[in-house]
Amino acid sequence: MKKKLVNGLLCLGLAIALVTGCGRQDDNNGSTGGNTSQGDNVSSGEQSSTGNSAQGSGATGKTGSVYYLSFKPEIDAVWKRLAADYEKETGVPVKVVTAANNTYEQTLMSEIANKEAPTLFQINGPVGYQNWKDYCADLSHTRLYEWLFDKDMAVKGQDGGVYGIPYVVEGYGIIYNDAIMRKYFSLSGAKAASMDEINNFQKLKAVVEDMQSRKDELGIKGVFASTSLNPGDDWRWQTHLANIPISYEYQDKGITDTDKLDFTYGENFKNIFDLYLDNSCTARGLLGSKSTDDSMTEFALGQVAMVQNGNWAWGQIKDVEGNVVAAEDIKFLPIYTGMPGEENQGLCTGTENFFAINSKASPEDQAASIAFVEWLFSSEAGKKAVTEELGFIAPFSTFEENEKPTDPLAKEVLRYMEDDTKKAIPWNFTSFPSEQFKSDFGAALLEYASGSKSWDEVRELVKDRWAAEKNM
Repeated sequence: MKKKLVNGLLCLGLAIALVTGCGRQDDNNGSTGGNTSQGDNVSSGEQSSTGNSAQGSGATGKTGSVYYLSFKPEIDAVWKRLAADYEKETGVPVKVVTAANNTYEQTLMSEIANKEAPTLFQINGPVGYQNWKDYCADLSHTRLYEWLFDKDMAVKGQDGGVYGIPYVVEGYGIIYNDAIMRKYFSLSGAKAASMDEINNFQKLKAVVEDMQSRKDELGIKGVFASTSLNPGDDWRWQTHLANIPISYEYQDKGITDTDKLDFTYGENFKNIFDLYLDNSCTARGLLGSKSTDDSMTEFALGQVAMVQNGNWAWGQIKDVEGNVVAAEDIKFLPIYTGMPGEENQGLCTGTENFFAINSKASPEDQAASIAFVEWLFSSEAGKKAVTEELGFIAPFSTFEENEKPTDPLAKEVLRYMEDDTKKAIPWNFTSFPSEQFKSDFGAALLEYASGSKSWDEVRELVKDRWAAEKNM
């Protein structure tokens, strides 16, 4: 997928920025109940917009309306402004409701049962589709699907229909403040002379521990921002960080899912997790009250040099009052864990963000919802918002050479994607058993950080809960 998408980016000049909180979305691993049949297919050519506006097609959805259930609280205001702009331009009512952090699945299950249910919602890949397939309309005839650089990215059913369309590519790793790193490299006895030398866990560990011992010289409170372990804010560890050792296990076994996880590289997870915990601005015993926002604020205020997060965090950095980190100093480093050959490892790159149209909605509302999304990714106003405000790296051919990202973290993601010497870590966390599994994992990590649970106990819990849920 990476090669096909990057070739598309390079050949057609696609480059857009990205923010999501992929990291912040639930896995849509609940059940919807019922075994109702699929709704009518909706053809973009007949029922959605044409050109660069939702106006002008045979059926623009003017008699219908849009209800989008979003999962990104950090960009709720942007979505609502876009909805208002679109309604003003087309006359089509657009309602945006945003679920609170880590409640998307629960909110969707509640809202989908209402008389006025969401017409546009999210699934997080094949697992999400299996849970929501009775509510997903076939989008194979839409222009949104036609615009995909890599149509293999779409979620397809056994019948060949297209039921989920990815709309953003994202990446995550260790975000670092290059100004602080340059200051460190200038110190006598520094363990590295530049970031180019930090390409494996051993070198990262040596540099980080030396920086922590010299934090006063560097004017920081710690190397890493707080390892947020407040329930609901632990997704960076029980999902994103866990993805790395599990992806390597999948790679070894030649699989993309398993009913039995060996957690072969659990010690590698522990390597980097301990490095975060022991070289932070916050003591282990206080992490249960720390949020992701706390971590990003610490980074934005220059109190720390590094923080694990994704490119969607740019908004959380730049919008912090008193932010002192210059955009040109915000860079990405891969998450090294001590794996052989990790010198060639890139960022964790992928997507779990797929638009789905509610097949139970009226044909008019389905058409209106498709038209709204196609307007977003084809009109001048929509694409400008995608690039500059929503911050998406969108996998569509509608973006031109002059529509490149202005977001420094999105630029970094593209830089790694375009580097053939770096191998991206795929997003395999979409195969994790459930949100409950991840919550239990996160709770165990908090107990480990506070000293009330051993690492062996954490490792066994992960394996046992995985097997129990996969074999239910």
